[in-house]
Amino acid sequence: MTVSSPPAIITTHNVCLTLPSAAGPVAILKDITLAIPRGLAVAIVGPSGSGKSSLMAILSGLERATSGRVEVDGADLAAMNEDALARFRRGRIGIILQSFHLVPTMTALENVAVPLELIGRRDAFEAARSELAAVGLDHRVDHYPAQLSGGEQQRVAIARALAPRPSLLFADEPTGNLDSATGAAIIELIFRLQDERAATLVMITHDATLAARADRIFTMSDGRVVAESSPTAAVGEGRGAAS
Repeated sequence: MTVSSPPAIITTHNVCLTLPSAAGPVAILKDITLAIPRGLAVAIVGPSGSGKSSLMAILSGLERATSGRVEVDGADLAAMNEDALARFRRGRIGIILQSFHLVPTMTALENVAVPLELIGRRDAFEAARSELAAVGLDHRVDHYPAQLSGGEQQRVAIARALAPRPSLLFADEPTGNLDSATGAAIIELIFRLQDERAATLVMITHDATLAARADRIFTMSDGRVVAESSPTAAVGEGRGAAS
């Protein structure tokens, strides 16, 4: 019996990205067509310079494709101007980067709450406190980034990304600035919260062990998606079995 995939939350059709340089135009992404099923964890892997982060920027609406079509949750991103794109991302897309990008003059609570206030959440501070508790930082809400360890700062960044309850979560090398033990704990946290909230996770990583925990892997080389695989389906045990 064949098990069908969930419907796609992201689809791309012949997406290209070309950027200018002193030596002339550089093709960063080349004719990328893919579909990312809703609710799954997806890893995008490949060597440095293969276009992974550029693809994530296109998929999350932070960068515009030079040509081709990108649909996210049924919406054509190319049809939106910058203001419409910003509104579209609010509450729908969360992004976690390897650099935490916390505001140094704000406490952990404020770093999570202020973005919620900006999108009109009246319960911003209450929601922020709840999100920090979900990542194990309820005892650190009044601390500033400089008073937190790297792992704690990344937990604040995760809480900030997840506070609006996005349906899409992007993570670009989220453990790149952490030691291996702390990084492993952060990954466990991301997978747990993604699963609990039925979000779609799109993760950029160079770690083959981490990628193997995803439901789907897209492998990139020289600006193209050259392979797609389903590691956990092959194993038959689900990503939660790996550690």
